[in-house]
Amino acid sequence: MNNPSDRVLPLVLPETEFYWTSGEDGQLRVQACRSCAALIHPPKPICPACRSADTEHRIVSGKGILFGYTVNERFALPGLPPPYIVAEVALDEDPRVRLTTLLVQCDPAAVELGMPVEVLFEAHQEVWLPLFRPSASETGVRDLPDDEIAPAEYARLVRPMVTTDKFEDKAVISGVGASEIGRRLMRDPLALTIRACERAIADAGLTFDDIDGLSTYPGGGVESGHSEGGVTALESALRIRPTWYNGGGETFGPGGSVIAAMLAVATGLARHVLCFRTVWQSTHEELMRQGRLPVPGGGRVAGLMGWSMPFGAVSAAHTLAQTAHRHFRKYGTTRETLGWIALNQRANAALNPTAVYRDPMTMADYLSARTITTPFGLYDCDVPCDASIAVVVSAADTAADLAKPPVRVEAVGTQLMEKIDWDQSTSTHEPQVLGPAAHLWTRTDLRPSDVDVAALYDGFTFNCVSWIEALGFCGFGEAKDFLDGGRNIARDGILPLNTHGGQLSHGRTHGMGLIQEMVTQLRGEAGERQVRGARVGVVSSGGLTPGGVLLLRSDG
Repeated sequence: MNNPSDRVLPLVLPETEFYWTSGEDGQLRVQACRSCAALIHPPKPICPACRSADTEHRIVSGKGILFGYTVNERFALPGLPPPYIVAEVALDEDPRVRLTTLLVQCDPAAVELGMPVEVLFEAHQEVWLPLFRPSASETGVRDLPDDEIAPAEYARLVRPMVTTDKFEDKAVISGVGASEIGRRLMRDPLALTIRACERAIADAGLTFDDIDGLSTYPGGGVESGHSEGGVTALESALRIRPTWYNGGGETFGPGGSVIAAMLAVATGLARHVLCFRTVWQSTHEELMRQGRLPVPGGGRVAGLMGWSMPFGAVSAAHTLAQTAHRHFRKYGTTRETLGWIALNQRANAALNPTAVYRDPMTMADYLSARTITTPFGLYDCDVPCDASIAVVVSAADTAADLAKPPVRVEAVGTQLMEKIDWDQSTSTHEPQVLGPAAHLWTRTDLRPSDVDVAALYDGFTFNCVSWIEALGFCGFGEAKDFLDGGRNIARDGILPLNTHGGQLSHGRTHGMGLIQEMVTQLRGEAGERQVRGARVGVVSSGGLTPGGVLLLRSDG
């Protein structure tokens, strides 16, 4: 096979060397547990199935079935030009284990979920990449293995409330604000953050001197265009001297900074916490094109991406597209199902002067757009932009002193139940939505029928499908009928959805824009796009990150 020297390769460590070099003798090796016989992938020092540390490197047959696939037509890597087929393979010895790989020697039009496949290896330096091709000895299509936990079973696994004294009752959302939003604004991302923070604090009727907490996602550096530098950068500019602060990516989705802030004010660590989220990806990409910022790459890939990027799976789109294909197969969902979400968001964006894309869109426009990675086309994907969103979380006993009636937090959903590895997780829904959604409804007496408006994470159209079903607005597998025609999710429908245009048309603000819009709706300040009588709203956060969800209500 062609072995270009410039392919992206994994970082080979002592604990993973057995896997990346096993193809030298034509044998696929996977870590296995001696105690329960489960296969373990990616390798770990303990078996997740039985928690035994007695493991070995086992030779397996190299045979399995195609558990997932997406035909990539947008992204390119050195030595791997599109189109190519990113795949997940469930091994015959233990179908719970899936290998992210490339499907080769196969016409994309002939790919079917469940088709038998077999391994072959491609050598690059010392690394032998395990690829798969259609089986030479078996034809037909097999059934896909079921998840360890069926979607409807998550409710019974929710941990009971530790106390009936809910921390949610001790916190309110007192202010929201946003910077300018747009494509390639060419602005300092920290300047965008400061503008959003100024507006949120003024909206709450506070001053910077009142702020004693800071909370952000994901924190850290500015290298990716997904942060202005976090708490460190903002505190260096503002000198707030917070008594509590928080920043990090391992939380309840990008909006997890708000839930963390609620915990801080509920326990008395702070009175008013300023939460912020800044993106400047479109400017970042433009600066790279101009040669003014370095282009990432040049080294081996470590961490979880090291198990997917060598096979061309460079984006969350590649994982979620495979999940969408499985939902299509199991439940009969179609591209038109996803299209109704894209059309709804665009119709709402037309009424929002801050939205990046406001031009009308038809189903024909949606279906004819260029493919990104099947089944996703251009309009299934959110819009990279530059923006900052800020939210002020205050102690509930400050409500009388605020400029506007606060928005109350009825409940949060945060429990992590699904496997955290993207390609090992829930097969038919976005990972990390079923657990938080089930958890939410155990912390309130309200039900899905009480919700007046929804702001559900839509990094891709399929994210919305997952959240709609997980939160119980329709049954599992019923999104096709629920979304048909777009009537149920329109502003005058039974579940007005993403009324500001969502991330698909308003812009990719990683969930915080959804919180801002929900507060605006529950205050009755949304103007032309206002949902009449909106008093209870649900807002979710997380697109393949760990997820979280909040149930909000208007004061009084």
